[in-house]
Amino acid sequence: MSGTAETPALVWCPFPDEDSALAAVNALLDEGLAACGNLLPGMTSVFVWNGEKDTAREFGLLVKTNAALLDRAVMRLAQLHPYEEPAVLGWHCDTAAPGTVAWLAGIGLPGIGSANP
Repeated sequence: MSGTAETPALVWCPFPDEDSALAAVNALLDEGLAACGNLLPGMTSVFVWNGEKDTAREFGLLVKTNAALLDRAVMRLAQLHPYEEPAVLGWHCDTAAPGTVAWLAGIGLPGIGSANP
């Protein structure tokens, strides 16, 4: 799934705890693969894994990036994740406010959309 920097993209991934989610999003920001991450605490996940139904308390992480970086952001997030097989989902956004498009298109450029000016 590829695209251009002018197409916003999102990545969704649940984490077992706040610390691992924060470490992952900070790595993505530092590596210029994302502009922002939103952590959603207190999420209850109900799932089937290895043939067994289970429930877990997790922290959701929503990452804002652009379509040109989406594949790399998804792969890197999977590498950083503490789960054996994390659920990491990425998709292109159909529409966004013009300022958001410009912000996300500038990820990795000096002083724009990156923690590394």
